[in-house]
Amino acid sequence: MTTHIAAPARTGAERLPDGRLLGWAEWGPADGVPVLLSPGAATSRHLGFGPEAVARRGIRLISLDRPGLGASSPAPGRTFADFAHDIRDFAARRDLGRPAMVGNSQGAPFALACAAHGVIGALAVVSGADEVADPRFAGVLPDELRRLVRLAVSDPDAAERIFAGFTPDAMGDMVRAGSPDCDLAVYQEPRFAAAYRQALEEAFAPGPQGYARDTVLAMGRWDIDLASIRIPVDLWYGEEDGSHSPDRGAGLTRRIPGAVRHLVPGIGGAVLWTHADAVLRTLLERAGAAGPAGTP
Repeated sequence: MTTHIAAPARTGAERLPDGRLLGWAEWGPADGVPVLLSPGAATSRHLGFGPEAVARRGIRLISLDRPGLGASSPAPGRTFADFAHDIRDFAARRDLGRPAMVGNSQGAPFALACAAHGVIGALAVVSGADEVADPRFAGVLPDELRRLVRLAVSDPDAAERIFAGFTPDAMGDMVRAGSPDCDLAVYQEPRFAAAYRQALEEAFAPGPQGYARDTVLAMGRWDIDLASIRIPVDLWYGEEDGSHSPDRGAGLTRRIPGAVRHLVPGIGGAVLWTHADAVLRTLLERAGAAGPAGTP
């Protein structure tokens, strides 16, 4: 396993048709196979993963700031579908075709929306946030999380105001408090800790509204037609992950036609940084088997 990270090779912001900016950061060769990254909660484009695997496999990893985070313009009231449309426009302007994508943690439902809207050609969901508002989880959520989920469903504006009270410090503390020792070994490594802190601060730099909108969408009922997905999807969860999905993605996998679940021993939610090569190798293999149009 390797937890190596590195600063991006290139950064910038693409102007979308409506004039908003979409911030991006890239690793790997500029002419490599494009793979988009939808990052985890409240982290900016600068926190990538697996630079050695990216270089070795000839990947051009492109991490994206969601609207209102980091270098991306805000889009109040945005939806999952709006994000998929933004990625379609971004891919067209960068001549990426239908690229593969990785969705990590809270970035997972946004990546799934891209899959459902036919924007991408293959998807790896890594430690993906599950649809915790699904009634099947009602009896297993901690009391405080259950309360927030109910609020996100019944009064999303009120929930968004609560989530707007979060700060980089609060986010970092919450992640570490909910992590097993195997993940803390990754998160507390000095280089990773510094990069993670930078990504949190950059994501919150425009204010907390981007994170708040992300969270109310992720915690509410998903307006995503998972059954319509027709591209290869792999879901990766650590066996020690007790926070992203109550059943470690078992139910989510069943809802996506043809999806494959991978359970990784000895790690929790830090799979993206400890098993980058396996994730990317499988993603490229599945994208290649699906063909250029991304159809199975």
